[in-house]
Amino acid sequence: MHYTPKYNKSPKLYNLKIGKVFLYEDYIITEFNEGVDVNFKNFNEISKIIEENFEGRPFGFIANRVNSYSINLKEAKLFNEKFSNAIAYAIVAYSDLTKRIIEIENHFFKFNKKVFSTTDDAIAWVEEAIAHQFADSYNK
Repeated sequence: MHYTPKYNKSPKLYNLKIGKVFLYEDYIITEFNEGVDVNFKNFNEISKIIEENFEGRPFGFIANRVNSYSINLKEAKLFNEKFSNAIAYAIVAYSDLTKRIIEIENHFFKFNKKVFSTTDDAIAWVEEAIAHQFADSYNK
């Protein structure tokens, strides 16, 4: 069986209070609103989207940081436990400040995480991680 990249397919768009979510077959891309403080409670709508569409199967998460926002690091453990099926977490950073903030976040989150300068590179990496996961599970 061969994995086919899903990026070329149109995503389902969710406009939420916290920001936008673009849902693809195997991953989501988020664009949080300017100034939002992302915490476990206001992430609930996205949690439901993840649960309904990925049902415990491996998925990728891409945070397209086009806006400046914060993440409640005290709740990192909750995110790590809740989304243990997230196999790739890509962050698209557009400034050196955002890259420095991500370095701090890396100490709290346990996801397979990588920072990119473009959305296309982030998508390619996430799709590759999913393809490897798919191949590994198919070969078992």
